[in-house]
Amino acid sequence: MKKIDGGVCAAQGFTAAGVHCGIRRNPGKKDLSLILSSVPAAAAAVYTTNLVKGAPILLDKKHLANGVAQAVICNSGNANTCNANGLQIAEQMAELTAEALGISTEDVVVASTGVIGQPLDIAPIARGIPELAKLLSRDGSDAAAQGIMTTDTVKKEVAVEFELGGKICRMGGIAKGSGMIHPNMATMLVFITTDAAISPQMLRKALYFDVGSTFNMLSVDGDTSTNDMVVVLANGLADNRLIEDDEEDFAVFMKALNTVTMSLCRMIAGDGEGATKLLECVVDGARDEDTAKTVAKSVITSSLVKAAMFGADANWGRILCAIGYSGASVDVGRIDVSFRSPAGEIAVCRDGSGVPFSEELAKKILLEREIDILVSLKSGNACARAWGCDLTYDYVKINGDYRT
Repeated sequence: MKKIDGGVCAAQGFTAAGVHCGIRRNPGKKDLSLILSSVPAAAAAVYTTNLVKGAPILLDKKHLANGVAQAVICNSGNANTCNANGLQIAEQMAELTAEALGISTEDVVVASTGVIGQPLDIAPIARGIPELAKLLSRDGSDAAAQGIMTTDTVKKEVAVEFELGGKICRMGGIAKGSGMIHPNMATMLVFITTDAAISPQMLRKALYFDVGSTFNMLSVDGDTSTNDMVVVLANGLADNRLIEDDEEDFAVFMKALNTVTMSLCRMIAGDGEGATKLLECVVDGARDEDTAKTVAKSVITSSLVKAAMFGADANWGRILCAIGYSGASVDVGRIDVSFRSPAGEIAVCRDGSGVPFSEELAKKILLEREIDILVSLKSGNACARAWGCDLTYDYVKINGDYRT
């Protein structure tokens, strides 16, 4: 397993592109992206749990019912949510994309991100799709990654190479996500492609299992978006033996998927709206995995913990507070807490009580860009990780006038 370049175009048979079509006011920002597999691919998706869902999700559930897709079209700048004609717009996006690519309309996945409740004009999208189709290339992942960004400050792109039965396979992904990010699924847009051969059923199983320890353990601000999803396309062009059951090759595939998704999780958390720090809460010694996950999520979503990390304040009491209201059954008198970063590691709590520590060293550790919050429950062998970011003044500034 090794990291490679190429993003969603790293795998054989995939091309991508991104353009500015006119949805966004700034002509320097791309707002329409396209990913294409040269052949129909096995497909699986996980969608937002928000009861208010963007029109594209309603359409995608129909299109992906057969476990097959060939293209993904996504606009940014307008979420196509709570619009009277939203489903019609989503259907038109699929039809126009299919026509431009010469594929079946039902094999097009539609996605959308941006402001909720704002009317979406199909005209700029209709003009942009033919241009997108012409620009499709093996070098197009970067442009596609830019085209799905909203308040993101950096593009999010990753790819890996791995081996299945002697065949070299590749998997890559792009993501957008900066705000309205909170478990459970989904809390961002993530598009993953691979040339590995795997059945739609096993692909769905792999994705559903993976999100439980990756995207469902990610939180920026406690808000679950209305539009977001994770989609995986597997076109089989690597020519490995088709993965159809829980065999050794499936485990390798799962490891590749987890490598991609965990990398994207860290990128999304580190680019949270207004964020200055990436936070990772590592919980061990839990009696079971559910307990470990509950504790890690509660710590990473606490506004008080996030604010303390922004101020580089080793206020460990806020961490115990978050554990205490998490709902997890833990022995508070056994909890240990430490902070770790490239500047070092420091213990601040042992067996539920404070211990003497250097405030100067703690400050130095918490001023780093990436910080680990280490929690040991000392009640079992289960562990979990969750990702988030600090809470800054800029988060309020960004969201105070997001629409206007």
